[in-house]
This record gives sequence, C-alpha cells and structure tokens, in this order.
Amino acid sequence: MAVITYKCPNCGGELVFDPASQKYKCEYCVSEFTQRQLEEMTPAEGSERVDDTADEPAFTAEDGEKKNSSSSRNGSAQTAMVYTCPSCGAEVVTDETTAATFCYYCHNPVVLGGRLSGEYLPDKIIPFSIDRKSATEQFLKFVGKKKFVPKAFFNEEQIEKFSGVYYPYWIYDCDTDGWINAEATKVRTWRSGDTEYTETSIFQVERAGDITLKNIPKNALKKSDKALVNGVFPFRLGEAKQFSMGYLSGFLAEKRDMEKQEFTAQLHQETETYSQQILRDSITGYSTVNVQNSRINQRKETWNYLLLPVWVLTYAGRNGKVYYYTMNGQTGTIRGELPVDYKKLSLFSLVAGLIVAVVCMIGGYLV
Repeated sequence: MAVITYKCPNCGGELVFDPASQKYKCEYCVSEFTQRQLEEMTPAEGSERVDDTADEPAFTAEDGEKKNSSSSRNGSAQTAMVYTCPSCGAEVVTDETTAATFCYYCHNPVVLGGRLSGEYLPDKIIPFSIDRKSATEQFLKFVGKKKFVPKAFFNEEQIEKFSGVYYPYWIYDCDTDGWINAEATKVRTWRSGDTEYTETSIFQVERAGDITLKNIPKNALKKSDKALVNGVFPFRLGEAKQFSMGYLSGFLAEKRDMEKQEFTAQLHQETETYSQQILRDSITGYSTVNVQNSRINQRKETWNYLLLPVWVLTYAGRNGKVYYYTMNGQTGTIRGELPVDYKKLSLFSLVAGLIVAVVCMIGGYLV
C-alpha cells in the first residue's frame, strides 16, 4: 500500500494543509499551493506492510494464521502495521486504523494512502478551518477560566500534545412515508353561579406524510471516546468537500473500523421514532394527544463516509484517570472534563475559611 508525502516543488520541504488560508504551505520556504496545484504534483512514496516480527504472534481462531496484535483501548486485538517514511526511510509502527500521522524520526507528515482507498475511500471531508495557533489560544482561554486546574495540564509540554485528528463518520439520510392515528381531546371549563362545569370532547385524528431526515451522524471508530467526539457536534456538513489525500497532510487521521451494517437496525429505529414525532407534532390545537397506531415505511436511504476535524488533548491525572479535551475543528465548539488540583482547592478553602473566621471575630468584637 502507498505511503505518501507531498513535497514542495520549490525547495523539497514537506507541504501541510493550512486551515487559515485553506491552501498547502511549505514551512521551509513559505510557498503556498492551491488544491488544484497539489493534485498536479506527484507525491513521494514509501511502503507499508504488516509487522511479522513480534515476539508473541497471535493466532486467529478461524484459520490459524499468525498476526501481530496489540491491545487497543477497548481490549480488542489490533494488527500492527509498519510503514517506511518517504522522507527519511525510517520504519515506524502504527495501528491498522491510522490513516495519517507523523514520522517519529524526522517528524514529517505522511499519509497512509492505502488505508483510504477502494471501499475505504471517504466520500467527503470537512477540512480544518481552525489552525493549531487559534485552537491553542482558545484552549488556554478556556482553561484560564478554571481556578483549580493543575498547571501541568496547560504547560508547554502538554500543549505540544495538542493534535488535530480527522475522525471517520457515517452520515445517514433517509426518506420515509408515515401515518399515525391518534385520540385527541379538547377540554373546556366554565362556571355558572357556584358550579364549575368541564366538557371533554374526544376526536379521532389522522396524519400522513412524506418525511426526509438528513445528516444523522454515527461515529465509525471503535477506539474513540464517543461521548467527547460526538459532543463537538454539530458540524456544518453542507461545507464538506470532495475528499483529497492532501487535506490530511499535517494532521492525524483515522479510518473507519465500523461498517454501516452495524448501525442499520439502530438507525431504522431512530428514524421511525423521529418520523412519528414529526407527524405527532403536526397535530395542534388539542388539550391532549395520544398516538394509538402508526406506520412508518423506509423508502430510500443514503450513506456517506466522511472525515471530520477535531482538535484533541489528553491528560493523565494523578488518580490514574485520563481526561479528554476536544474542539470542533470547524466551528470551535468545546467539550471536555478538566482535572482538579485538590491541593489548590484545599488551600483556597482554608484561606477562605480563615477570612470568614477573622471577619466573624471582628464583627463579634465590634458588637
């Protein structure tokens, strides 16, 4: 499989995608190139292979073949892959879902093109529109408002771990036609003299219609922290561009390891619920509405495989817990749980308590 890196035709340096200008930039001679110019270039290529040199090869239960495996975060086995860097020739090990990364030796960006080809070729991509500098500034501003965050969480070494990652998603659209039957009531209350009267009128109501549901996202990577990655939604999906490998240069990227069949039953249930709710919400002007029967038919469905941009930072707390901070690389929406420096918190509580005690003593003395 091809391992590629894009070289500047002026100086031979590596080209990376620049979110600020939406062009490809050489960090050595500061040349800039458009998407069209990049597509006319011939990238430098390396190679990729399955690592077959591990000390403890794993066996598949089905065919007994040896495979190199390492434990993923969720405990499942992952095949180790080795790529040859086109810039320095070093061999670097990655896991099988990594699609773009950096060489650990020369630090140049590489795109593992073979992992995003054929059936794994994304339909579209939303390029990063927030660059690293802006993302870092927003991160520091966000953390600066928190009084009891450990200094180590936002020191220079920690900031260096701030990574722009393209995550794989399935985006689902569907057309349905639906019908519901409901019992609705109208309640009227009035008084005559000392007597209060209540009249309840009962109606049988039907609604039917064609419904289009669009842009339902499903995270397609098992090892990602779904609560945080999904927490940066929504994206402006209408701004998605036709996929090009060049957008990955200078960033990390993951390929999907979950197929659409894994989401089909769940999505059919969700779209049935959404469609029924839309029809239900069209019944207005009644005191109560109770849906008794419904029929929702799936008429057409469309799947698109997208890569979406997310800035990610992790921090290992002293309690062993891993904290995650994520930012939508298109809109800047932030999601994350920050660690607490309990020494700071205890000191603040102690000082605040002493101040309160002194104020009370002075107040008592004056009285």
